[in-house]
Amino acid sequence: MIRKIVMIDEEKCNGCGLCVPACAEGAIAIVNGKAVLSADNLCDGLGACLGDCPQDAIRIIERDAVEFDEAAVHQHLLATGREPIHHGTSSPPSPPHQGGGCPGSRALTLERPAPADGQPSGAPIASRLRQWPVQLHLVPTTAPYFQDADLLIAADCVPFAYADFHREFLDGKALVIGCPKLDDNRFYLQKLTELFTLSSIKSVTVMRMEVPCCGGIVMAAQQALAASGKEIPFTVLNVGIQGDLT
Repeated sequence: MIRKIVMIDEEKCNGCGLCVPACAEGAIAIVNGKAVLSADNLCDGLGACLGDCPQDAIRIIERDAVEFDEAAVHQHLLATGREPIHHGTSSPPSPPHQGGGCPGSRALTLERPAPADGQPSGAPIASRLRQWPVQLHLVPTTAPYFQDADLLIAADCVPFAYADFHREFLDGKALVIGCPKLDDNRFYLQKLTELFTLSSIKSVTVMRMEVPCCGGIVMAAQQALAASGKEIPFTVLNVGIQGDLT
């Protein structure tokens, strides 16, 4: 069958091994100093390992491969001494901090109750985050929460500067965050291009800080959208250091 599956570029791989714990199914191993896919039926094709490769040696392709096999994954994890994970809906998934790979890169959809119309004075504010992870380096570009989603791309500082970020902007959206001053904007361009290409994003909102260096995340998103060849509604919002929209 033709399906999505990871491909590892042996020439780019330096054998650092960061992808091994990032793969919850244990499908990747280090052999002779290089990362390899142990077996096709162990790979679910979601790409949770992509953000953990500093050499950009892993990507998602479509090719003829045997079907993903949860039972085989279960046995493989037991045989390698790792805690089995649950893919089906009949059993709850393991908590993010327990076994089954790096918790920072495991794709999770978070169930949230519908927000109440009124918020009693002094009551705790409910989070509107509906996914994990959110860091652009870690999100798998084929995660189910990106399908038919309104995407919010936010600079790291925005949720701290804008007090009502969750209620006004995050509610109902998929989220990725990053800092164009501290990270390589070329990576952002590549990752966002892949995200726009592989997922059915309905709209894009970019929230940046007013400081000049924050413009890089807007530029990366604009260039990535152009590279994907798609026409998606695109909005840019500027947040001031004082916490206002400028």
